[in-house]
Amino acid sequence: METWSVLLLLIGGLLIFLSMGFPIAFSFFLINIIGAYVVMGGINGVNLAVQQIYSSLVSFSIAPVPLFLFMGELLLHSGLAKNTLNVIDKWIGRLPGRLSLSVITGGTLFSTLSGSTIANTAMLGEIMVPEMKLRGYKDPMILGPITGVGGLAMLIPPSSLAIVYASLAQISVGKVLMAGALPGLVLAILYCTYVIGRCRIWPEIAPVYDIGHIPLSEKIGDFIKYLLPLCLIFVLVLGVIFLGVATPTEASATGVVGTILLTMFYGKFNLSLLKKSLAGTLHVTVMVFMIIAASKTYSAILAYSGITTHLVGIVSNIEMNRYIVLIIMMLIVLLLGTFMEQVSMMMITIPIYMPVIAVLGFDPIWFAILMLLNLEMAMSTPPFGILLFVMKGVAPEGTKMNSIIAAALPFLICDLILMIILIVFPKIVTLVPSLM
Repeated sequence: METWSVLLLLIGGLLIFLSMGFPIAFSFFLINIIGAYVVMGGINGVNLAVQQIYSSLVSFSIAPVPLFLFMGELLLHSGLAKNTLNVIDKWIGRLPGRLSLSVITGGTLFSTLSGSTIANTAMLGEIMVPEMKLRGYKDPMILGPITGVGGLAMLIPPSSLAIVYASLAQISVGKVLMAGALPGLVLAILYCTYVIGRCRIWPEIAPVYDIGHIPLSEKIGDFIKYLLPLCLIFVLVLGVIFLGVATPTEASATGVVGTILLTMFYGKFNLSLLKKSLAGTLHVTVMVFMIIAASKTYSAILAYSGITTHLVGIVSNIEMNRYIVLIIMMLIVLLLGTFMEQVSMMMITIPIYMPVIAVLGFDPIWFAILMLLNLEMAMSTPPFGILLFVMKGVAPEGTKMNSIIAAALPFLICDLILMIILIVFPKIVTLVPSLM
């Protein structure tokens, strides 16, 4: 078959299956079988595809996925998050929009422990929405910060999707994880700057209320009791990766042990917590592993058919500034995000984008963070941004989707500002990995 005919078969067939309502992984498996049969020589091609599925799942690099997910599930179901947010709220004091700032600060901290955007958003929504409503906060300062910071788990390590991305792109998992730390903190600062600025201009959207004097000794005591142990787990996981003491897989194992010990320390660990956490982890892990297997087989068929080589040749001969090509690639991902979820986008774009990035001479780790930031934006982009629906689920009854979208828009603009900053100053991304 001609190259473009194969490309049309693989991408067009995939979109047809997805539009028919097939699950993502099954859609990819179906098109993989068809593609392998047509492109790789009938039954022998299908056998090769099955071998590719096996080899993609016996990789040491994807082992951290279930372990980091298990950490997040333990923290989510143990209820440790509420005490942590109370401590953060005490330290923020009388700053404008203090509860919104607590959401952003707490969400950033939880991102370093859960690695799950959906869990982050749901947890913050369930805990903070009732309190913020009680204090008279308006929708822009309730729905916006929770939706915005929920997506931070996409960037800040240990991000589960960052591990999936690195595995699919066949680049260093450890470097991708660490590269997201500094951009994630910059994004949190942009969010806080927006909240403080808007609350100073329109104070009525986040009414000030008397909190009384809180002694410094109480703040320090609560910090040591509730926040410091969580920070130790953060160091236990990311510190050993940064120092080269352990691989991401080994670090995820130490993180799980540390999290179990922490829940025991607070008297939260029991059989019910273990069952809920294991069930949640198993459910997501099976889905993620099926998607990884399907995606790597899809990439192999693209390479075998010569499509990858053909696209690289086109990019090599095109007379266009490489940053214009980069912007076009980012716009395509943003467009896909309006009707497709993150893993599907990664599975479609990574096999095509990675060879192109190599030809253009961009750092693959830097490009990975741009992609993850773009994927984070897609989670809050209408009409199918998944965090919009998660927020709808935890928002007060009667909250309209239009209100959630409007509240999330300024945070999407902050994401866009960060992307521009990272393109202009790539050192923000590459600094931490270069020190590893």
